Amino acid sequence: MASYQPPMRDYRFILEQLLDIYQQPKLQGFDEIDPELVNAILEGMADFSTGVMLPLNSVGDLQGCRLEADGVKTAEGFIDAYRQYVDNGWPTLTCDPEFGGQGLPEVVGIFATEMQTSSNMAFAMYPGLTHGAYSAIFAHGSEALKAKYLPKLVSGEWTGTMNLTESHAGTDLALLRTKAEPGTDGCYLISGEKIFISSGDHDLAENIVHLVLARLPDAPAGVKGISLFAVPKYWVKEDGSLGEANNVKASGLEHKMGIHGNSTCVMLFDGAKGELVGEPHQGLRAMFTMMNQARMGVGVQGLGVSEIAYQNALAYARERVQGRALSGTKAPEQNADPILVHGDVRRMLLSQKVFNEGARALIGQQALWLDEAERHQDAEQKARAKALAALFTPVVKGFITDRGFSACVDAQQVFGGHGYIHEWGMEQFVRDARIAMIYEGTNGVQALDLVGRKLMGDKGAALKLWAAEVEAFIEGAKPKAAQEPRFAKVLEGLGQAATDLQRATQSLMELAMKNPDNLGAASMPYMQLFGTAALAWIWARMAELALDGLADDADGFYAGKLASAGFFMDYYVSSASGYRRQIAAASESIMAFDDSYFG
Repeated sequence: MASYQPPMRDYRFILEQLLDIYQQPKLQGFDEIDPELVNAILEGMADFSTGVMLPLNSVGDLQGCRLEADGVKTAEGFIDAYRQYVDNGWPTLTCDPEFGGQGLPEVVGIFATEMQTSSNMAFAMYPGLTHGAYSAIFAHGSEALKAKYLPKLVSGEWTGTMNLTESHAGTDLALLRTKAEPGTDGCYLISGEKIFISSGDHDLAENIVHLVLARLPDAPAGVKGISLFAVPKYWVKEDGSLGEANNVKASGLEHKMGIHGNSTCVMLFDGAKGELVGEPHQGLRAMFTMMNQARMGVGVQGLGVSEIAYQNALAYARERVQGRALSGTKAPEQNADPILVHGDVRRMLLSQKVFNEGARALIGQQALWLDEAERHQDAEQKARAKALAALFTPVVKGFITDRGFSACVDAQQVFGGHGYIHEWGMEQFVRDARIAMIYEGTNGVQALDLVGRKLMGDKGAALKLWAAEVEAFIEGAKPKAAQEPRFAKVLEGLGQAATDLQRATQSLMELAMKNPDNLGAASMPYMQLFGTAALAWIWARMAELALDGLADDADGFYAGKLASAGFFMDYYVSSASGYRRQIAAASESIMAFDDSYFG
């Protein structure tokens, strides 16, 4: 079985130093948290994830879920583990206290989520989707709807799902056909079929609340005619108790490449009773609350699986002996040297390490922006944080899952032939991580969202906000760089990445003016460049803090951070100019290529 140790030291560094969450007097509720409380919560989740969830990861992968006459059954041990999860109060962490939540900031809860994902991605999806359903109802539901569903979703006694995809439509929600006919008592009768529904049916909770996109009879065509409905597996009576079974069922289980422990279902709604969430024909807006929550969660999946894969690859590289170092024997007491001495193994491990640590810090920053957008007392700061969080959502989902999957493949490669064998766990990590690039909007869709809605939509206003922050950091850090060559190298790397992004953005604008289709051709390299620049910014900030910490660095943590920042600039930032040139040189030729030439 694969091993895993949550990166607690890194969490403390990010929360206490990089994000400074304990010195945020203008953020509502942040005065109620302190290092002792947060560390206790994270340590508790570390114990639960490694002690309860991790041992079930391979079990869920091997056994999967099965569809029986009375519904979907999860793998052995999942029911008991979920019961413990609920009894320990883990679903309540970041939910509103009015409905039984603890009200903790997202920036704290996000690292609890990472640990769950590293330990057992398939299991973590059940409460993860539930939190998304909670968020959508909390933001858009009526008071009656919130009172009916939120306490049980918050506690985890009920779970939630999101039902968007239909077999003929895929990402194009304008094509969906599921219908909602007015019924009695203000309810609607939902009919249609949805596919790829994660956690669609299972035996972990007594009820499942499906959030379903459907069309009312008078709905206009396209995405402006979509409404959102809460459709429970069992109808909820006025007194809150469960009534009769609703006309919704899992008609099939998808046979998947990975995440076998999660029940991915084909869901059939046959006149199922549902209640409107939000306003008629405004369902996509309401569902985007859940989708954006899910996209953040999927970004965490890219990181979480990459982290456990890296930890196991590093341990293997230290123990596995094979060959001798090119510069001469390093372990004369053994028949061969540990493979960690070999340059290409070190390259793979270092690239994983600096990606994971940078992505973790970026996800923390994104979570803090989301907290600021909800909790900041200054309206201007709230608006700024909201704009930055929106800009970075496709980057967190798309870039981090792309690179996270690549990191898993590198981790598997470190194992050589053993990486292809199930008992080591690496091939499962590769299979599990692959889905993160596909669902909640494929990464191609995320790239289009970045260049279309997020960049062109506001004419670059959010990007300018972030670019100004990057420039301010560079200017403020120049005196330190003048004194320390290692930091100067890091700051130079950030400056180069920022310049490449600026020039690529200008090229993108010019290409779009020639032909809007060029945006699609340029979107993926642009997202990769954007993500690289974002991590360069994060690593430069961490390097500055590490430089300040060198004077008291008994465990070498800060020295390691500074060295890692230098490697990131050498290894990752060097690719930024390539992405920029690719955008400028290849985008038009992609669209001009004659269809007949494809063969």
